[in-house]
Amino acid sequence: MLAAAGIPLYIHLPRFASVELGIGLAALGSLLLALRVIDLVQDPLIGWTIDRFPKAQNLFALSAAAGLALGFPLLFSITGQGGMLRLTLVLILLFSAYSLGMILLYARSATLAKTPTAPDLMRLAAWREGGMLTGVILAAMLPALLVSLGAAGEGYGAFGWALGGVAVIAAVISYPIWQRPVIKGDKPSLQGLAQAGALKLLLLALVNSLPVAITSTLFLFFVEDRLMLAGQAGPLLVLFFLSAGLSVPLWTRLANRVGGRQALLIAMPLAIGSFVGAAFLAPGQMAGFAVICLASGAALGADMVILPALFSVSLTNAGLNAALAFGVWSFAGKLALALAAFFVLPLLQAAGFQPGQSNAPEALTMLTIAYAVVPCVLKLFALALVLTLPTKEAVA
Repeated sequence: MLAAAGIPLYIHLPRFASVELGIGLAALGSLLLALRVIDLVQDPLIGWTIDRFPKAQNLFALSAAAGLALGFPLLFSITGQGGMLRLTLVLILLFSAYSLGMILLYARSATLAKTPTAPDLMRLAAWREGGMLTGVILAAMLPALLVSLGAAGEGYGAFGWALGGVAVIAAVISYPIWQRPVIKGDKPSLQGLAQAGALKLLLLALVNSLPVAITSTLFLFFVEDRLMLAGQAGPLLVLFFLSAGLSVPLWTRLANRVGGRQALLIAMPLAIGSFVGAAFLAPGQMAGFAVICLASGAALGADMVILPALFSVSLTNAGLNAALAFGVWSFAGKLALALAAFFVLPLLQAAGFQPGQSNAPEALTMLTIAYAVVPCVLKLFALALVLTLPTKEAVA
């Protein structure tokens, strides 16, 4: 349920807003960044509230599901004039519900794990991120699947209603897990987070999220307009996220054996190599890009499972309440997606790029730089940050 309001929303939203609503890429990028100003205050506040009222877990979970159940159908039913205002209001609702659900789920790692120890927290992270990746795969491919089943247009209207239904089902199924008594800790502070190593992990999470945020935002454009692989974006997205999902158990075992830092040092060069390979692809090279999707997807699996688990371990070992800290963590992840949209979408528009139309070589070159070269540079910065992490941590 939660995954659909993350990466898939940034995959589908640019095309939906530009094609269906006639909103420019620069305007959409600015809107997404402006919404992060709300999150800057909202996400830590949500985390504080969850810590402050530990007996209200059911209320928080149901509120998050209700916001998504209402927001998704509203989002993809927007048409006509005034679309920008309605889009803004619905995105505020969606992102608020997403924040509440994500912070609750991640902050309760110690409560939901079998034991609040590093191996069980890593195991919980593997199941959680496996679920997130499954949701990403389904949400990424669902519009195309719905079109094949007879949905109107590009399938976005039916897509919204389907996601709303999933939110209702998820709320019912997950209700029992919020009955567990909360494992509470001390109120986190900057000094406490720094001593636990959590501040460094927060910075790493932000920098490391930027490459995935950029490639997620530009994926449809790169596949359909740069590689000229019309109609292949859906299967390639599935391949990318399926690779990520299948790699999660492997990264979990490796992290428990050699440590999270060492596992990240193996995964990040794989991502860097995939970005380099994408930059040199020629139009029509389906097989080459499929290999890149496999490699970059596997690298994403490591990012998704190891970093949140390391953050949970650092907070648990320091005896800190996790909700407020994961409020900041949630903001860092969404800020990365917003920064990607804010910088690369106006850059493409300035270069003359127009989705779904014939583009000049200069515009396509800029698309290649934004999709492959910029993420490669950012990933190198993230790799440098990983090298500064402690060489030893609690492992199985």
